[in-house]
Amino acid sequence: AQSENVLGYFVNVERIPNSCSQPPNHISLKDRKILVNLSMAYYRLNISAYNEAGESPRAIYIVPEFPVTDLPGQIHVKSQGTNAVVTWTPEYKPKCFVVDWGTSKENMHMKIITAATGNFTLDNFQPYKLYRIMVHASDVCQCENFIRHEKTFGVTHFYFVEGVPRTGPANVTILNITKHSALVKWTEIPAEDRLGFLQGYRISYTDSSRNKY
Repeated sequence: AQSENVLGYFVNVERIPNSCSQPPNHISLKDRKILVNLSMAYYRLNISAYNEAGESPRAIYIVPEFPVTDLPGQIHVKSQGTNAVVTWTPEYKPKCFVVDWGTSKENMHMKIITAATGNFTLDNFQPYKLYRIMVHASDVCQCENFIRHEKTFGVTHFYFVEGVPRTGPANVTILNITKHSALVKWTEIPAEDRLGFLQGYRISYTDSSRNKY
């Protein structure tokens, strides 16, 4: 339909994961823009146009990850048996926490923490995978749509078990060779092959007299 024939737009905002099986926030508007206050959880937006004849197919958009800056809390995680224990600083006890954790937006778990303690326990972890853990403060503690109620307190990344990187650096090139120096560059190891947090790189080289350093 021509834009002048469009009467308005429908926007559905759905939290990921939608563990509470709540219907998405349904918004109807005339403008082609909308300002939505969201936490740093993942969100799916379905956007469609409508006119007198009906509604268009929906465009689906996943809100990308926000840069982790200026959050009020620091999240700390450590393995304990088959679970992970989460603590945080500074001391903070909201009405409840809403926690998301998983390896990607397609594989997230959600848990509501209502006990006023200084830590909580999470499960469903696998070794050698990088997890994103997001802790949100909420003034609502029952299972419902948290979009209007939660604010992100802190975000961290965590490996339940770390392993040796599966592959090494690739595409090694040596540039700007002089009598006393050379620039060595390489492609970083893909995230799925790291199997843990990289601490650094070790470079070995041999001089013309074959002495190794």
